[in-house]
Amino acid sequence: MIKGLWWKLAGLALVLYSVIAGQLITVPALPVIHETIRNLFYHVCMWFAMFTMFGTSLVYSIRYLSGFKPQHDIMASESVYNGLFFGTMGLTTGMIWAKFTWGDFWTNDPQLNGAAVSMMAYLAYAVLRSSIDEKSMRARISAVYNIFAFMLLVIFLGVLPRLADSSLHPGKGGNSSTMEGLDINMRLVFYPAAIGWLLIAFWILQIRARKRKLIQQV
Repeated sequence: MIKGLWWKLAGLALVLYSVIAGQLITVPALPVIHETIRNLFYHVCMWFAMFTMFGTSLVYSIRYLSGFKPQHDIMASESVYNGLFFGTMGLTTGMIWAKFTWGDFWTNDPQLNGAAVSMMAYLAYAVLRSSIDEKSMRARISAVYNIFAFMLLVIFLGVLPRLADSSLHPGKGGNSSTMEGLDINMRLVFYPAAIGWLLIAFWILQIRARKRKLIQQV
């Protein structure tokens, strides 16, 4: 039991540390961003968790198509739902950050629009699964679509924003990345926060998968 508990406690401890330390440390006096740079500890970590969950889902979808094992379909679908949760948290914290930095919750920005399209692609995955009753067919079609959705995610969040001529988002459209302005104090909070949220994401995934298996056994 202890072997399976240590990483969960570590995740909780790291997140708690980042929440407290993130509000107490001195941050660099950057133009425009100012004190809102503290949102880096939350917003960016949510995106890391989202990408990791969607990537995990991709792996399990490929594994399902190679062996058609039901447990792989469970892990793939629950990873998507978990990724949607963290994606929603990423969008919410990003909109709050945008309001204080750019003066509006949403702007016509390639990064923001790409995030919206990517989320809609995965929401369509959830709709697709709910529209198919036959289990094996639902699993196969969902797995194939999931590969397509991940490709869209990479294109709309990883490729197109970097190719855009102009973007307000740090690190895109020729702007310097927020990560470049991190001093040692912020790094000592950001890296533990990222690791902590990833551990929490896998913990939630584990709980969701176990619940799903129990429901199917009833």
